[in-house]
Amino acid sequence: MVWAEVKANGFPGVDGFLGTRASFMLDVVFLAMLLIVPVMLWSVYLVKYRRNYALHKRVQLVTGLVLLIAVVAFEIDIRMYEWEPRAEPSPFFEPEAWNTVWTALTIHLVFAIPTPLIWLVVIMRALKRFPDPPEPGPHSKSHRCWGYSAVGGLLLTAITGWIFYYLAFVAS
Repeated sequence: MVWAEVKANGFPGVDGFLGTRASFMLDVVFLAMLLIVPVMLWSVYLVKYRRNYALHKRVQLVTGLVLLIAVVAFEIDIRMYEWEPRAEPSPFFEPEAWNTVWTALTIHLVFAIPTPLIWLVVIMRALKRFPDPPEPGPHSKSHRCWGYSAVGGLLLTAITGWIFYYLAFVAS
């Protein structure tokens, strides 16, 4: 497929694969969040209940990298092709006016913008302040506090993103 191609349905860019009006990258991010949330919760379980600090570290690094790649690709796609034409058939979207879809997107961005930054800080501080192999230490309390903030932000980012996705690209 050619990125600049306009499909028969009139939408620019590459169509998604989930059977909605969303673009390919919107579908990828939707699924990535569907996978990352349980992996993140499993990683917390590993460290909290299994005391498997090394696996927790590896899972967090891989998850962070996957999310970074997905978000960068998504941002490139969104900058190249507007999402609004794909949302126009939604009963919750009204072009040139504030609407439910814009409200959902705004709420989503409240969580989606700071969460990767918090996550990055948590990872960078952990790499710097924990020994290798990782084990509890003086940084543990701070790491736990900020880690839970990152998990909460990720959960709220995913939930609000899924709501936005439904309102903009599924509802008709």
